[in-house]
Amino acid sequence: MTDLPAAGEPAARRTATVKRDTAETRIEVSIDLDGEGRLDVQTGVPFFEHMLDQVARHGQLDLTIRCDGDLEVDDHHTVEDVGIALGQAFRQALGDKRGIQRYGHAYVPLDEALSRVVIDFSGRPGLFMEANFTRATIGRFETQLVSEFFQGFANQAAATLHIDNLKGVNAHHQVETIFKAFGRAVRQAVAFDPRMGGRIASTKGTL
Repeated sequence: MTDLPAAGEPAARRTATVKRDTAETRIEVSIDLDGEGRLDVQTGVPFFEHMLDQVARHGQLDLTIRCDGDLEVDDHHTVEDVGIALGQAFRQALGDKRGIQRYGHAYVPLDEALSRVVIDFSGRPGLFMEANFTRATIGRFETQLVSEFFQGFANQAAATLHIDNLKGVNAHHQVETIFKAFGRAVRQAVAFDPRMGGRIASTKGTL
């Protein structure tokens, strides 16, 4: 039997690498949940990469993401499939989720915009999102792809994810507050709670 590390901290860094190849995208995602907020990304979708930087920075995650997608069609498959692969990487890195807080939430403002994200690494996937973006596109990025990314993530990470943009006029601000709040909520949820003593935060004994 391995002794638990002091104060409920992980015995080793929680990392994972996922490769996902389809007829539409070729993706490799590496994640370190105990990182420093560093991002190395190449997707061919600049605004999306800017949003992934928010997740890494505010989530204190180290992320390396490579995606070669069918951008000649549009950005849809790239954005959705990165969400899928990132969710798979989270699920692998979290393992049995022993000792983590499990729940996380954050409110994040950006000037006039305000968003709230609540996450539960429950083992039960679901996305519940309300966001009325004021524009259909930001540059070439379609704002409806925001929900596609988070749906892919929630499904594969087996997480319940509630996302609400509470107010906003500038669509860039609306989307950015969502991604920042997501990073902050994730950071809280995957953090270790020393009071758990390495137990799983569920009366079922499993997540």
